[in-house]
Amino acid sequence: MRWLSDDKLKHLRGVVSEPDFNATKYTFVKELGRGGMGTVYLAEDRDLDRLVAIKVLNTPELTEDLADRMIREAQIIARLDHHGIVPVHDVGTLPDGRIFYAMKYVRGSRLDEYAAQGASLRDHLRKFQAVCDAVAFAHAHGVIHRDLKPQNIMIGSFGEVLVLDWGVAKIRDDPRSSAAYQTSDGTVIGTQNYMSPEQARGEVDQLDERADIYSLGAVLAFLLNDQPKAGKAAAAISSKAMSSEKANRYATAADLSADIARLLDAEPVSAYRENAFERVSRWVGKNRFLVLLVLAYLLMRIFLIFTSRS
Repeated sequence: MRWLSDDKLKHLRGVVSEPDFNATKYTFVKELGRGGMGTVYLAEDRDLDRLVAIKVLNTPELTEDLADRMIREAQIIARLDHHGIVPVHDVGTLPDGRIFYAMKYVRGSRLDEYAAQGASLRDHLRKFQAVCDAVAFAHAHGVIHRDLKPQNIMIGSFGEVLVLDWGVAKIRDDPRSSAAYQTSDGTVIGTQNYMSPEQARGEVDQLDERADIYSLGAVLAFLLNDQPKAGKAAAAISSKAMSSEKANRYATAADLSADIARLLDAEPVSAYRENAFERVSRWVGKNRFLVLLVLAYLLMRIFLIFTSRS
């Protein structure tokens, strides 16, 4: 009897688990990632001659709720036409009955991987501001993400920032929202260390945009963790966003983004009250060139005074 090697067994399992795209316009390439509800594959769109990412429902035992949830996820993403949110191209059903949807294939790295590469604090803040802007757009269209974390944020090969994985998103005041009939009070939605206290308590009906604000604050704290020169103002922004009382958080993601913009421009931020010394230091830092010019002028004047006396 011949025994199959571990590598061959792994290959055979992969072949068996590959989705059947024969009835579609897509050709399977490889698996990209596997989650709780679905697996994302790289595929080729034969009609348009381009690579796409396709999310396929994991379970072959399809239930109406799971199918509706998958379709609703695709519909939620499709309604968010923003450069910071991956667009959906297509939705359909495989021969085995599983729902799938195709979306733009983004080359790049997750935010946690990108942060490990040692980019500057200023670059991290710029990337975070782009995340806030995408989330603010979603909120303006009534969509709450509910699972914001570095692993669900992609930095593209050209530095573009995209928010991914809207699988547990909720549409505010919409009874058709997938989460509305997939979850109930007591069900915890989100990721530990990034979910708001009200999420952790399973208070589904109490969740609003400020739950995402908390998660954004946790993402910012993650980015500041390895930045020794981040400063008190940056930490205060994160702390305000992560307030245990949602009434004390930023009211909107746009407000959070605005404070990041002020921080980048060396302006006072709403989350932190500076003392007199800090105000002077910030002003000097912002107007360094002007300060150097004044100092150079004063030194020149002093030099002229002394030389004229000699």
